[in-house]
Amino acid sequence: MDLLQAFGWLALAMAALMLGGWRWERAHRNAGIVDVLWATGMGLAAVFLAAIGPGAVLPRILLAVLGGVWALRLAMHLWRRVRGEAEDGRYHHLRAHWKDSGPAFLLFFLGQALLVLLFALPFAAVAANPAGDFSAWTALGVAAWLLAVGGEAVADRQLARFRADPRNRGRTCDTGLWRFSRHPNYFFEWLHWFAYVFLSVGSPLHLLSWAGPVLMYLFLRYLSGIPWTEAQALRTRGDDYRRYRERTPMLFPWFPRDPDRRRSQA
Repeated sequence: MDLLQAFGWLALAMAALMLGGWRWERAHRNAGIVDVLWATGMGLAAVFLAAIGPGAVLPRILLAVLGGVWALRLAMHLWRRVRGEAEDGRYHHLRAHWKDSGPAFLLFFLGQALLVLLFALPFAAVAANPAGDFSAWTALGVAAWLLAVGGEAVADRQLARFRADPRNRGRTCDTGLWRFSRHPNYFFEWLHWFAYVFLSVGSPLHLLSWAGPVLMYLFLRYLSGIPWTEAQALRTRGDDYRRYRERTPMLFPWFPRDPDRRRSQA
């Protein structure tokens, strides 16, 4: 099966998955399921491309295991939120803006199927890698994956604990990793995609692997990640989030700033 055929079958599977998700959204009025299905689709894409890829056994096994475990953890984390909480404020705002339009949400869900295909390009690069020996690049790929997925899991748990405490209602989480970045989960999600850049070194499709970190940065920084999340935070937490935004770096972790000192210097 060549790459075009593989992506054709993947497109059909993702369209069917998202169509089912759209029907669930219509029944439950919770569009957060789209995030669960995106993560699920990415895991399926990693395993599928690893299974049919023309590359050596080692990179294909690593792709199936690392891509599958990353996607499974993310999908389960997101599903717990969708199942146990009200619809995410970002999607609730979108629902009001679209007047709960079924066709609008259908296009939105199918658009997520297209994004699975785009983000599966790095997986195709790894699956085509003929280098079958464990190398320094392999070690870097595994190390990047461990750091990124571990960091994202820690950030998710810290935020979940903070939100579970009723005393924190209306407040912004600024402890743990969230003290050094307003979006540490997004930072580690972006970092995760470099694992496939390293694992695909030697592949004839290596350039495709850069679609992961490049596209993820663009989406997180300018499109569906940080802009949506921060707009919702300002709507719900107001001045508390504005103060947090003044002192805390946006994406890349660093030490908190002193806004009062900056204003006095100005």
